[in-house]
Amino acid sequence: MNLEDLGRFIERLPFASIDHLRPATQGHQEVILCQGKTPEQAVAIAERLEAAGGSFLATRAEPAHRAALAMRFPAAEVNELGRTVYLPAIPEPAPTGRGTILIVTAGTGDLPVAEEAAVTARALRNRVARLTDVGVAGIHRILTETDALRAAAVIVVVAGMEGALPSVVGGLVSVPVIAVPTSIGYGAAFGGIAALLGMLNSCASGVTVVNIDNGFGAAAAASRINHS
Repeated sequence: MNLEDLGRFIERLPFASIDHLRPATQGHQEVILCQGKTPEQAVAIAERLEAAGGSFLATRAEPAHRAALAMRFPAAEVNELGRTVYLPAIPEPAPTGRGTILIVTAGTGDLPVAEEAAVTARALRNRVARLTDVGVAGIHRILTETDALRAAAVIVVVAGMEGALPSVVGGLVSVPVIAVPTSIGYGAAFGGIAALLGMLNSCASGVTVVNIDNGFGAAAAASRINHS
């Protein structure tokens, strides 16, 4: 395919160049990162994605983005906690991943990032399950969930503070573990840097780490593993 052919897949707006080749190259539509965009820009991009593929996913959607997208697309699912807006295709395609992506949170304060991951994983056609508030402050909570952990194909572990939970989970399972540090924690947590460093230095094998608060990135990586 030459450059002229590639140009047919780019829809140019004054403020965006929408990539309609993404389903062929990455297996899913382009995702709208609302951060830094006006609500009107987010809606305009969503309209083009919906016209091309019947669906869209918007992340980091603030209240104004969520309100504008919900007004334009009444069938869209708004996740206030995860700051996402997801319009499934009708009918929504069945999951195509080989197993379940399990989203595990250390504390309730980590749920916004975990919900971003969960909605993203579903939008990328995966089965999704959740374990919430099972951090190491009460480690028996995760130890009683070993059946759920071992039934998953990929596990995303979301934790702030010192970021210890992915190491615990990594020591209990044989499947890939993707660790997400969050910015939850007191002063010396440094906005998630302490958790990030703790996860990068995990002694459990098979643990990989994404950026601070990057639930979307973790789910995208988990989806690729689950579809491989």
